[in-house]
Amino acid sequence: GVERLHSFCPRDIVHAASISILSGLVLSASFGVVYVCRALTMMVEMFCGHVTCRLVLSEAVHEWNLLQAVLRTACYSIQLVFLSLTATICVAAPLTVLDVQSLGIRTSTFLSMLPGLLILVGLARMVFVAAAISGSCSRVPCFINSLSFGHGSERARQHTIDYIVSSAAGFYVHDVRLNTEMVLKFMYIWLVIAVGLGSHLGG
Repeated sequence: GVERLHSFCPRDIVHAASISILSGLVLSASFGVVYVCRALTMMVEMFCGHVTCRLVLSEAVHEWNLLQAVLRTACYSIQLVFLSLTATICVAAPLTVLDVQSLGIRTSTFLSMLPGLLILVGLARMVFVAAAISGSCSRVPCFINSLSFGHGSERARQHTIDYIVSSAAGFYVHDVRLNTEMVLKFMYIWLVIAVGLGSHLGG
């Protein structure tokens, strides 16, 4: 055991420390994005709660305008970090497939790749949490349509629903609205590309 401990050179220690620091930075950034996205999702849910308690459509339109502005500002603030972390997934996926093909499917291979796989899972979770904001916004019109605002309020309710639908609020990355369906399609296509690149480079 002592001989094995002395076999580590300073370069190995620096390499391990740098990987640990970079992994920690990536996970910290992803947790920060998840925290912001969770807060935005809670704001959408709070809007629905306020509409249910007050049942005033004129206030609902005003509050939705404020909420939409907050969503756009928050998305603009974190979009560069979000894109950087998403690019990390795109680069790491083919490399992971290549490692599996070069090292073989063994228990030792899985254990050595486990930290990197956990980071990829955390980044994928971040993308789905961000896409869930658009899903929450898309369900708001259906929720308002299920409420009763009193006799003669059908026209105002429909106007509010149409306004919310036309606003197309959600999580935006450079004016592109991100949703769960888009994320699933992208991950499926990129997984096929990653397997193809890994097979080509491995061959």
